[in-house]
Amino acid sequence: MDWTPAPTNTHQDHVIAHVVGATVLGYFGADEAAHFVLDIGFIWTILLDGEMALTLERTALAELNVAEDERAALRADVRALYETDTHTPLARIAPAPVGCQIVAVEFYTDEARRRLLIECESANLCVETMLATGAVEITAQPAE
Repeated sequence: MDWTPAPTNTHQDHVIAHVVGATVLGYFGADEAAHFVLDIGFIWTILLDGEMALTLERTALAELNVAEDERAALRADVRALYETDTHTPLARIAPAPVGCQIVAVEFYTDEARRRLLIECESANLCVETMLATGAVEITAQPAE
């Protein structure tokens, strides 16, 4: 890929300002978006085009376009992330690396693809999307 740094808009800058300093507890893909469970009671959603939202957990989960059994599994996983310091097996959410406090966010493009690099203290999280197919991939990478 030939990723090119891309500017963020005012709304993205506002959301990013709120998430820097928060710790990612876990993440999942649903409804053509990446979702990050934060330790501040919010879910940070990254859409295919790089637009984003920061929503209270209860509201974010209620608004997902998923089956009710999947929504219930997500709710249970979110509760489990808050109730334990260890990574217990979760049904639908991938636990973030330990100590995943957000320090910076970078945005890149490559034609119809978008990449958001979430730099954390202990590791980096990367969201790559493809507009044409609706694909969303979330990966954890060692901190650089």
